[in-house]
Amino acid sequence: MSPGNRHTRSAVVTGIGVVAPNGVGAETFWKSTVEGVSALDGVSREGCEHLPLRVAGEVRGFDAESMVEQRFLVQTDRFSHFAMAAADLALADAGIGEGAHGGTPYSVGVVTAAGSGGGEFGQRELQRLWGQGPTYVGPYQSIAWFYAASTGQISIRGGFKGPCGVVASDEAGGLDAIAHAAGAVRRGTDTIIVGAAEAPLAPYSIVCQLGYRELSTCEDPDRAYRPFTPQACGFVPGEGGAMLVVEDAETARRRGTAIRATVAGHAATFTGASRWERSREGLARAIGGALEAAGCSPEEIDVVFADALGLPEADRAEALAITDALGAHGSRVPVTAPKTGTGRAYCGAPLLDTAAAVLALEHGLVPPTPHVQDVCHDLALVTGTARPAELRTALVLSRGLMGSNSALVLRRGAGPS
Repeated sequence: MSPGNRHTRSAVVTGIGVVAPNGVGAETFWKSTVEGVSALDGVSREGCEHLPLRVAGEVRGFDAESMVEQRFLVQTDRFSHFAMAAADLALADAGIGEGAHGGTPYSVGVVTAAGSGGGEFGQRELQRLWGQGPTYVGPYQSIAWFYAASTGQISIRGGFKGPCGVVASDEAGGLDAIAHAAGAVRRGTDTIIVGAAEAPLAPYSIVCQLGYRELSTCEDPDRAYRPFTPQACGFVPGEGGAMLVVEDAETARRRGTAIRATVAGHAATFTGASRWERSREGLARAIGGALEAAGCSPEEIDVVFADALGLPEADRAEALAITDALGAHGSRVPVTAPKTGTGRAYCGAPLLDTAAAVLALEHGLVPPTPHVQDVCHDLALVTGTARPAELRTALVLSRGLMGSNSALVLRRGAGPS
């Protein structure tokens, strides 16, 4: 494609793959999300019994051996197992199989985001080192923990040789990865498999998180993660995530596949680690930048998927940022935070929100925010049951504990070509 034509390319979502605490597969995930089902429960992972983190969103019943080949399983950590399985689901959803791109592997790339890497694999190998000696440590220790492991393994399994990358960042890196993928498509790549999945619930990983003052240590799953309420006491971590197939719109039309959503605009800012009072301005600027990139007015936003950290000062900053950026419309537009039912899966969290946003646009339903009733901020937060609505444009927000702020605008797809 000539440089002069690249600006006409549009990045669209054609496939969704989900591995989440409330379901594996987009349909199961959506059914649980729209029904407000909560998967938060006591931490059951071996070795975590004595730790102060008592509640999390675990992916239970995930059979890695049925979804990933054994030779890849032994080389990789649980976070990569999630990512590989979700990538397969997304590709199948998009109708992309072997040879679907005319035998041109350079037209397909992979981008993932990662915040914690392979903690479970790393812990196991370190235990062998200290308990049995260096000859018992496998060679894959050097790569399985690495942030880029999921990108590498997905591209190797699929034979994808297009532009690949990894966003090693805090939670907001999940949205930044989608923007990276959309940029690659607009620059000439036909297809990018993009997403994030995390597995931060091994003992080693949990101990690393205990220094976060934002982490909830409440022992009651119904009360542990309640953003935007007077009882907000921090966030509950979760595992899992989602992968998307992002394509050039014309490529998707030629294949005759359904365009589920358009990646319309994105922007990001940085305001510093745990400086939540500053995140108001930073998040508002990110929202404004995303709207400008999408050519979208504030009044066009039909639903907001909130970051919903669960810390009072952070929740207040986000509520004010939404009204700062959207004006009077900000206090009327439906806002939701489905992650209160699955946990905050770090970089995987905004990918799950993005998957839910695409599905919400398709079904005309705003999913509820589990565990939340008495909202104490000027937000039209959807609680209790899903709310039917005419949805054309969605805004997805994410902030990271290290200080990143990111906003993504999605527009409803055209459906089957």
